[in-house]
Amino acid sequence: MTSTTQDPNLFGTRLTEAVRSLTPGYFALTMASGIISVGLELEGFATLSAALLVICALSYIVILVLSLVRLVRFREDMRRDFMDPSRAFGFFTFIAGTNVLGVRLGMMGWQGTTAALLVVAVLAWVVLGYVVPWTAVLGRDERPVVKDANGTWFIWCVASQSVAVAAASVEPLAGPDWRPTLALVAVTAWSVGLILYAAVGVFVSLRLMTYPIKPEDLRPQYFVAMGAMAISVLAGARIVEMAGAPMVDATRGLVAGSSVVFWAFASWLFPVLLAAGWWRHVIHRVPLAFEPGLWSVIFPLGMYAVAGIYLGRADQLPIVALIGRAELWIAVAAFLTTFAAMLRHLWITLMSPGMRHRGSGLMG
Repeated sequence: MTSTTQDPNLFGTRLTEAVRSLTPGYFALTMASGIISVGLELEGFATLSAALLVICALSYIVILVLSLVRLVRFREDMRRDFMDPSRAFGFFTFIAGTNVLGVRLGMMGWQGTTAALLVVAVLAWVVLGYVVPWTAVLGRDERPVVKDANGTWFIWCVASQSVAVAAASVEPLAGPDWRPTLALVAVTAWSVGLILYAAVGVFVSLRLMTYPIKPEDLRPQYFVAMGAMAISVLAGARIVEMAGAPMVDATRGLVAGSSVVFWAFASWLFPVLLAAGWWRHVIHRVPLAFEPGLWSVIFPLGMYAVAGIYLGRADQLPIVALIGRAELWIAVAAFLTTFAAMLRHLWITLMSPGMRHRGSGLMG
């Protein structure tokens, strides 16, 4: 070859192209492994939970490093992602992944790390919460905007609720001076997440009812609709357990009752989303192959399980806890299957010569 930089058979070249096409939503891997690790820890399966925690932490570090490299070397590609409604909302997975990792580490007694990660997540939540909607939706000249609404938009809601969960998790061990602030953050993030869920639900519903739906359009990210509702349940249950503070005292009854309603709605969404998957893959024969968006299916499965386990224990609802425990093992099986498929995909992409990177890249 006359130029190594143009040889698609070289590992370095393929890796560079893979970083360039890295999808912003890949932190969903951190979210999925982390929340299933939380569920396993709650159920007493410490060894398996620790293994998932290792994957959670390593994936967070690796994806963060790759994202920073991409920001430095491929800034224009990242800018295009911010302008693309189908990819931009994936940046919110960084916030949720940061908080899920922090909450899981807090269960090991690393509350200082949880607090530090919460600070990072809150700062990112404030910045991205305004930047992404503007660059991907409001700041674009193309209209109508609603035609671009899709399941990834629900990650915006998940990010908000993850802030609420992390703040409520830190609160019990915080000093008395910090507890009112953490209560304010938790209740505010929970409330914002619910309003965003309603807004995104309207946009996505309008898109589905107004424009033709192709089987390829029903991507795995639509499962986040259930995950966003499930994490709202978990956030509500954690807020109810917080110590007395003005914001908590004013909303405790509302939050407790709403959490049960949200769990019921998340349960109702489950068969709807499964039916959509059947319609896509069985009836219309869209191949079921690995794509990064599959982690946006695994996270809702794990989050629904954890929400059920936690809500069942907190509100003395044994049937809810039982459903959560059963769902946890479905999530574990789905995670292991997807993780194996991802490793195979990475091996083929990086080690097989002649791959077309943009279409089948490492993370794209």
